[in-house]
Amino acid sequence: MTGSLIGLGAGYVGSFMVLRRMSLVGDALSHVALPGIAISLLININPFFGAFIALFLAILGIWFLEKRTELPSETLVGIFFTLSLALGLLLTPEPELMEALFGNISKITTLDLIITAGLVSVTIIVLRRISEGLMLGIISKELAQAIKIPIHKINFIFLILVAFIVALGLKVAGTLLMGSLVIMPAAAARNTSLSLSQYSRWSTLFGVLSAIGGILAARYFGIEPGPTIVLTAGVIFVLTLFFKHK
Repeated sequence: MTGSLIGLGAGYVGSFMVLRRMSLVGDALSHVALPGIAISLLININPFFGAFIALFLAILGIWFLEKRTELPSETLVGIFFTLSLALGLLLTPEPELMEALFGNISKITTLDLIITAGLVSVTIIVLRRISEGLMLGIISKELAQAIKIPIHKINFIFLILVAFIVALGLKVAGTLLMGSLVIMPAAAARNTSLSLSQYSRWSTLFGVLSAIGGILAARYFGIEPGPTIVLTAGVIFVLTLFFKHK
């Protein structure tokens, strides 16, 4: 259940990330969570909270510096990514390092399910409310500012929603693979969609199918689900390439 909810949220958020050309940003953000996970493990609290705090601080820094320096978000995320990865590798206890990097779905609790259901719902509702301003900002940032749309505020809210989904999915896919789960369903959806509404629906569907298919495959082969979820998303993407060609 938790895995399918993560797939749903990742697919929907990912559809906007691909349109904003933030594919590499999504991948890098998942690595930014590593120091937060490490601190959570050291003080024995739910890793979601540590991961989200680390992501929130990074996003706050990126948003502030993007406004002050005019550097693109990709450059700033790259800086935070490398610093966070280095710090996380130093802080994470060695026995838990593989779990932090690749996830461990067996450690998902009822509390995790409740948090996931609540925050995925909030993410979808809020993203639907800001989607028009977000899309206009994608088309023309100058036009959005000219008609008084608070584009910086919308971008900040969007990054917080991305942080929710990334932090929620770390137990499922880990810091190394969660970014791929956000991006690949959306990339596959671009191959099969004829409109923006179709694009969002296909991306969400592919996210759910990737999570469910990967978890079922992991159970069948007796392996961790993180890599199989991403591989399932990759298979779906390849299949959509044939559909697009046809």
